[in-house]
Amino acid sequence: MTFPESTTAVVHIDLRTGAGSLTTAQAVRDRVAEQLGRAGLPEPDHPLLLVTDTPAGLTGHQLQYELLSDYRAVGDTRILVLLVGSSPGSSAGGEEPYGPDRRLVRPTTLRASTIGLLWAGDLRSARTALERPEPDDPASLAVLVDLLSVPDVFRRVLKDLGGLPDSVAAPGVRLLEQDLPPEVRDRAWRDALSRFAGEDGGGASPVALPPAARLPEPLGALVSGREGRGHGHRQPNGPADLAHRTCADALDRVDDDLIALRALPGLLSPARREALESDLDQARGHLDEFRALVERALQGSGSGAAAESAARLAALGLRVPPAESAGERVGEGLRELARTLLDGGLALRSVAQHFTALAGRVEPVPGTALLHRLDDHSEEAVHRGSATEYAAPPRTPAAPLFLAGAAGLLGGLWQGALLPLALVVPVVFAAVAVWGARRLRTGRRTARWTVGPRVAAVAGAVAGAAAAYVTAPPPWLGVTGLLAGLGLTAEAVRRLWRGVAESWAAGRGTTALRTALDGLDALLAELVREHWAAEERLHCADAARSVAGMLRATAAAADAQAVPEPAAPAGVSASDPYGDEDWLSAPSALEDPGAETSADAADDGDWAAAYSWESGPAGDRDDPYATPAPDNAYATPAPAPGNAYTTPAPKAAPVDAAPWEDTATRTPRWLDREIGEGGPDLVATLAGDLRTTVLVAMQPYWGAVERGQAGTLAVRRTEERVRDVLSDARHHLWHNGVLAPPRHPAEHRARTSAAELLGTDSLRVAELMGRDTDGQAVVQLSSPEQGALLSRDPEAARWIRFAPKTLQGEVETAWHKSGSPPPDGALWTSSGRYAGLIRLTPLRMGVVDTVLPRQSTGGSPRPDHPDGTYSSAGTETGGDEGW
Repeated sequence: MTFPESTTAVVHIDLRTGAGSLTTAQAVRDRVAEQLGRAGLPEPDHPLLLVTDTPAGLTGHQLQYELLSDYRAVGDTRILVLLVGSSPGSSAGGEEPYGPDRRLVRPTTLRASTIGLLWAGDLRSARTALERPEPDDPASLAVLVDLLSVPDVFRRVLKDLGGLPDSVAAPGVRLLEQDLPPEVRDRAWRDALSRFAGEDGGGASPVALPPAARLPEPLGALVSGREGRGHGHRQPNGPADLAHRTCADALDRVDDDLIALRALPGLLSPARREALESDLDQARGHLDEFRALVERALQGSGSGAAAESAARLAALGLRVPPAESAGERVGEGLRELARTLLDGGLALRSVAQHFTALAGRVEPVPGTALLHRLDDHSEEAVHRGSATEYAAPPRTPAAPLFLAGAAGLLGGLWQGALLPLALVVPVVFAAVAVWGARRLRTGRRTARWTVGPRVAAVAGAVAGAAAAYVTAPPPWLGVTGLLAGLGLTAEAVRRLWRGVAESWAAGRGTTALRTALDGLDALLAELVREHWAAEERLHCADAARSVAGMLRATAAAADAQAVPEPAAPAGVSASDPYGDEDWLSAPSALEDPGAETSADAADDGDWAAAYSWESGPAGDRDDPYATPAPDNAYATPAPAPGNAYTTPAPKAAPVDAAPWEDTATRTPRWLDREIGEGGPDLVATLAGDLRTTVLVAMQPYWGAVERGQAGTLAVRRTEERVRDVLSDARHHLWHNGVLAPPRHPAEHRARTSAAELLGTDSLRVAELMGRDTDGQAVVQLSSPEQGALLSRDPEAARWIRFAPKTLQGEVETAWHKSGSPPPDGALWTSSGRYAGLIRLTPLRMGVVDTVLPRQSTGGSPRPDHPDGTYSSAGTETGGDEGW
């Protein structure tokens, strides 16, 4: 028997108390839909139904079994019937009456290949011989139902039952439950929600996006295309290019004039200064024309569609490159960026800040928003820049100072009557200072530039005269020194004049004009970049802001779930799934074994009804087949009219429930509980699970982003899906434990170990799964009377060894280290709570009696069965018609 890989949750139906409301196909369908809806699941193609009943209910609930087996679905409906308690005494043809547990009578409806029966005559939950728990102890039954509700275990049990005679077996079990206390699990869940949402910093602190090369391709192209297109923005020979070239050529002529002025002939003749001033005036005029063109370009691109703005720019000789395919797959890029950031461990609000920053980087800026930057390159700005250059304090380079001092020293080697010749070099420096000031018409400014060299020349002359006085050199040495000093004086003057001319030209505006031209051209280039793929970038910016808002709304939803629920009102039990909305804080069946069975909860089909027992009367008054059960659970109940087999009601558990910490001693003896206090990776792993599930919830939203329809409706629907997946994640955590990965796990992230999640050791799981099948490893869930009906062939039993799939690597490593061979056919389950052994022991030949139901002659047919297959009086069985 094969099963589909993807299967929904197992639906639990308790016919012991809820059969009376399941008398039509629609009622059955409503019960299944209600449970799946509470779990946030759709209707499955291959339903898995776990039915709890008594042996007597097999014939007493023939209508219900008929409706269940006829459940309409795309694929096959798989049914696993868990029978609890002993079968009633009866007789074959009225002769040789026999006691209970001597035969299991079932209708032919349950002989289908997709139906299997487990008969647990006694749950054997007593840990000592002095305890007297009921055979259908509610706490123990809740654990067994919880285990069989794991889809992997359900499918495996049903498959192995199909290989046994009559598809019937008596179970034996040994379980290990690894879990967290409710308060630890609840606190970890809330901490994970808070970490997942992140802190609300108000967006005050800026965030840095990854470089464009590390962004997903659609986003990286938009960012790099905007920031990296600085050339080719002017069309050759277009108006903008001609205006820029004219101004640049004028400034080039000014540069040539400055080179000529800096030479010594420029000091001697005024023509070179006059030519430079004339070319400067022309350059200012051409710069004004270029500035006016830039202003028109900025003003003309501030309104209208992107195509119209591009046409206006083209008329001015500006070229906007085509966008090509830069705007394609924006939604995919945003989704990939969100996945990358979330997988990197960032909280939702941090990711939202990144998307806001991305919107700012790609959003096009209109030209009118750049108009204010024209003031940085206006005529007044040029004048201010020139004045700043002119007002800079004169700085004499070190080389002219050294040359002036050396020239004064060499020219001062005189004594006696020739001593006045030592002043030749200082006089030359003074004359050059006066001449340069007159040539540039700068007054005392140029003279100040030569103060240092003049002082150095005088100091050198004094030193030379002193040296000559001491050494008394010959006259020829003085002449030679004077000539050398004059040569050094010429070089110092050349250097001084070059610096004076450059400073004077900068003060006249040569540097400021060049800076203004480059700034205006850069402003044009930025304008063109802002118009490149403007519509695509605007769409990307709007979508990024929408995603940021969606992420902040998701963070708010996570914060709302992280707030502790208010205390339950008086009279409402904490374990009541309807009385307290925060069912995560409610104890499980094992944690609150004192709660009683409620017929109303069973009729409601609540998912949590499989795990908790509410107070209420025993039995189901609406069940036409049910009668009150006697005190002795093994006694044969009084038959109801028209029904050969009746239903014993389950016993109510004691009302004095013990605290959660005390329930370890009240669990069945075939269950060991290992309760951890949480490992170091618990909160981080849960937060990672939340990130993965929320990305799945946002999957349809990315399509709306791609279509440009990420409006209020899409956001509201996504918020609803996010709330649903958060509830589903909480439901998964409660029912499947921490070890089990979520419904949509991150494939690239390995699940951590049990020690890091729970604080427990997986070695016990490896030891339990590796036990020998010697009969001592499991507890047979059969009464002493039922034990005589089991097969004595040890090879006939089927063994199922199972553990959470998350622990597979750890368990296999432990087997390898211990040298134990891995058992064949180990089952790795999706649930993370239970591990252990299940033994399916077949019944002896002839114990199972299959009968054909036949219509009663005294009743009227039911409305939903007009052919009269069932009547209001029930069914009759013929002892001679058994298969």
